[in-house]
Amino acid sequence: MRPEVGMPAPDFSALNQKGETITLSGLKGKKVVIYFYPKDNTPGCTTQACNLKDNYDALLAKGYVVLGVSIDNAKSHQKFIDKYELPFDLLVDTEKELVEKYGVWVEKSMYGKQYMGTARVTFVIDENGIITDVIDKVVTKDHAAQIA
Repeated sequence: MRPEVGMPAPDFSALNQKGETITLSGLKGKKVVIYFYPKDNTPGCTTQACNLKDNYDALLAKGYVVLGVSIDNAKSHQKFIDKYELPFDLLVDTEKELVEKYGVWVEKSMYGKQYMGTARVTFVIDENGIITDVIDKVVTKDHAAQIA
């Protein structure tokens, strides 16, 4: 079941691109943007990440910590960060724990083929760990503007 607005965000412990452990409970007292995306270095995901990068100072000024999550490994995340100079952490979810916990591991369809993959969804979490927004219809080229 996917968490919704008004619900506590599911806690997690995950490694970032540098192998450092990040926990949601460790970010209590801060506003957090967790954005789930399908794959490093793909056109839509790159557009989305770069839009967040280009607006990162404004997000920081609003008090947000930005975390990206995909099922790619740490090496892939680090290459993605280096290539586009991304200023935020990307969390490794190769075991699909976060995508399942947040209900974004879904059946998708491309060229008539069904497969399982990560839905592009962003969760905005307040200082108390409560979800204040779930953005389902992410506009990759203007995603930062969708974050309240």
